[in-house]
Amino acid sequence: MGQEGGGRVRPEMAIQEKMLAAQALFARWGDLWRTDGRIRALVEELRGAIQASREAMEAAGIFDLCRQCEEVEGGSCCGAGIEDRYDPVLLAVNLLLGSPLPEEPEVSDGCFFLGEHGCRLTARHVLCVNYLCLKIQERLPSAVIVRVQQITGREMETLFLLEDELKRRLRGIREGKADGP
Repeated sequence: MGQEGGGRVRPEMAIQEKMLAAQALFARWGDLWRTDGRIRALVEELRGAIQASREAMEAAGIFDLCRQCEEVEGGSCCGAGIEDRYDPVLLAVNLLLGSPLPEEPEVSDGCFFLGEHGCRLTARHVLCVNYLCLKIQERLPSAVIVRVQQITGREMETLFLLEDELKRRLRGIREGKADGP
């Protein structure tokens, strides 16, 4: 299933394989993860950080600018292939947040996760959270951009800590250590 020796995921693993791997991880470890105090705290912190990021981006007009670019100008930064950056652990984080993984793409020439109203995932790759195109950078005052980046920075840091904790525990299982998932 697209895995190298030692259980590492091949970079070229198809998104459908990655989603299956995420679902298998979640089926095996989800209940344990949900009851673990450290993981539960990180999940709740991430949930709040994601909400704050989305509110800040909405208030800054970023979502409107992205929508205009997609609908009027016929392009989007959420192009086909962006989904290749996602790994099974990040996708499992979405399941941990209660966000189902989409079964089919909605946009034929876009990222697998792009929907009519933006990304269909709750936890997004750091590139998707952090990237602001030149058009947005030119249209928004620098103080607004800095404020959005401060807020989204909390989301990215918390996501990193949660993914790192899950990966550390999964490595522990593979290595036969007691502090697995």
